[in-house]
Amino acid sequence: MADENTEKAFEAIEVAKSSGKLRKGANEVTKVIEKGKAKLVVIAEDTNPKEIIMHIPLLCEEKKIPFIKVSKKEELGAAAGLPLGTSAVAVIEEGDAKKLIKELGSKPKE
Repeated sequence: MADENTEKAFEAIEVAKSSGKLRKGANEVTKVIEKGKAKLVVIAEDTNPKEIIMHIPLLCEEKKIPFIKVSKKEELGAAAGLPLGTSAVAVIEEGDAKKLIKELGSKPKE
């Protein structure tokens, strides 16, 4: 059921996990967005309460950082190498995921 952008977002996270740097969790992600260090932000739509992540898309737009929404925290956590779900992940060093992130960044937002 995942669309092409979702697949690419997970792939970018998995590649960046091994060759670049990630920040996980809404607080860490918010910090790196505010500093302008995030290259790609992925947010889980099933985060509860929604207030935890509501500000992230706005911050991303303000800082011109591409962001993708995915449906499940568990899938996002798994892509980032976590044993449990996470509400948000930011790629701060792309490593080998640079091309994937560039493709995602040029796609129109939902």
